[in-house]
Amino acid sequence: MLGKHILGYLPVQIARALVGFGGVAVLTRLMPAEMYGQYALALAAMHITAMAFHTWLDASVARFHARAQQRGHLASHLVTVYTSYALIAIGVLASGGLAIWLAPLSLEMKTALAFGLMALTLRSTLAIGLETRRANGEVASYSLFETFNTLAGFAIGIGLVMATPLGAAGPIAGMALACVITLMFELPAQARKAKGGKPRKRRAAVYFAYGLPVSISLVFEHLLSAGDRFLIAGFLNEAAVGIYSAGYGLADRTIDIIFIWLGAAATPLMIKALEEKGENAAREVAGQSARVMGLIGFPAAAGLALVAAPLAGVMVGEEFREGATLILPWIALAGLMNGLMTYYFHESFILKRKTRWMAAIMAGAAVLNLGLNVLLLPIYGIAGAAAATLISYTAGLVLCALIGRRLFALPLPWMDWGKAALATGIMALAVITLPINGPAILVLFGQAALGGMVYVTAALGLNIAGCRSWLSVAQSWLRPQEASA
Repeated sequence: MLGKHILGYLPVQIARALVGFGGVAVLTRLMPAEMYGQYALALAAMHITAMAFHTWLDASVARFHARAQQRGHLASHLVTVYTSYALIAIGVLASGGLAIWLAPLSLEMKTALAFGLMALTLRSTLAIGLETRRANGEVASYSLFETFNTLAGFAIGIGLVMATPLGAAGPIAGMALACVITLMFELPAQARKAKGGKPRKRRAAVYFAYGLPVSISLVFEHLLSAGDRFLIAGFLNEAAVGIYSAGYGLADRTIDIIFIWLGAAATPLMIKALEEKGENAAREVAGQSARVMGLIGFPAAAGLALVAAPLAGVMVGEEFREGATLILPWIALAGLMNGLMTYYFHESFILKRKTRWMAAIMAGAAVLNLGLNVLLLPIYGIAGAAAATLISYTAGLVLCALIGRRLFALPLPWMDWGKAALATGIMALAVITLPINGPAILVLFGQAALGGMVYVTAALGLNIAGCRSWLSVAQSWLRPQEASA
C-alpha cells in the first residue's frame, strides 16, 4: 500500500523538482543577484504568513478527515473549514495590504510583497481542497491538480519575467494566476462534497486547538530555513540574499522534495491505520516509511555535497556560483536533518495530537538559528548562515526524537539506516576517486551516473528497506506489456 501511494505521488515530485531546479537555473540567469534576493525575501514572507494564518486548517483537514468521513460528518467538516478560512483570509488581506502600503520599502519590494499576499491567499484556498483529496486517498486527482498548478505557475511566472516589467514579482504573479486556473476546476468539486453541511463552531474550536500549534511549529520551522535571509539582508545586502538563496534552493529543494514525496504518501496511511486499526498498525506504516527515507535520503544528501561545484556550475548564473558551491554541502546535510525531523519524528506529535510540544521545539530551534546567525554572519558571511542552519536542524531533530518517543514511540530501523549509510559511504568513495575533468555538465553527469550505479548496486546487495522486492514488482508490471506486445 505504501509503495503504491509513493508511486502515485511521483508526478507531483517530478514537477516540483523541475520547477525547483528550473527556477534556480532560469531565474538566476534572468535576474541580477539583487532582484533575485527581492524575490527570495518576498517568497519567504509569503510562506511565513500562510503558515501563521492558514496552515492550521490544512493540518486539521489532514488529521480529522478520516474521522469525519467515518462518522458521516464530511459535509459539515468541509463547510466548517472553508467558513473559517474565509473569515481569516479577509483579515489577512486587509491587514497585509495595509502593512505593505505603510512599510518603508522600495516600490519593487512592495510590488513583490503585494503579489505574494495575493498568491498566498489563492494557494491557501487551493490547499484545503488538495489536502482533502490527499486525506481521502484520491492520489490520482491530487497529483493531477498539484502537478498542473506547479508547472503552470512556473511557466507563467517565467513568461511574466521575460515579457513584463514586474521583475521580482513576476514568478509570484505566475503562481497566483496558476492557482486561479486550478481553482476553477477544484472549487466546484469541493462544493459538491460540502453540499448540505453546516458550519460547527465547536468543531472549528477543536480544529483551531489542534492546528494552531502546527501552524506555530511551521512558522518557526520556516524561520529556521528562511529567516536567515532577512538577517543576511540586514547584515550584508539583498545581493547576498540572492546568492545564498540560489545555493540553498539547489540543496534544500532537492532533499525537501524527496521527503515531501514520502511524507505525502505515508502520513495519511499512518493516520488511517491509527483510526481504524490502532497504534501497532500505525507503527508498521511508520517503520516502512523510515526505512525508505534512509534508503533514498542518505545518498541524496551525500550526492549533493559531492557534486556541489559542477552542480552550481551548471544550474546557476555565473554571479551566483562561488557562493552556491560554498554553502551547498552544508545545506544538503541540514536538509537531511530537517527531512527526518519534519516528515518522520514529527509524526509522534501529530498522531497523539500533542502538537504544542512540536511547536515549542521548533520555536527553540528557530531562536537558536537566529542567534547563531547574529554571531556568525558578521564573521563568516553566508557560510556562517549555512553552518547555523545545520546546527539548529540537528538540535531540533534530536529533541523531536527524544521527546516524541515519550508520546508515541516510532520505530527506529537502525539496521536499514546503517546499511544505507554504508552504501552511501561506498558511493562517496567511488565518486571522490573518479578522475573526471572537463566542462561542468560532463563532470556532473559523470559523477552522478557513477554514484547512482554504485549506490543502487550496494543497496540491492544489502537489500536496504527490502528493495530487492521492488524488482519483482517492476517485473510484474512489465510482464503484461510484454505479453501484449
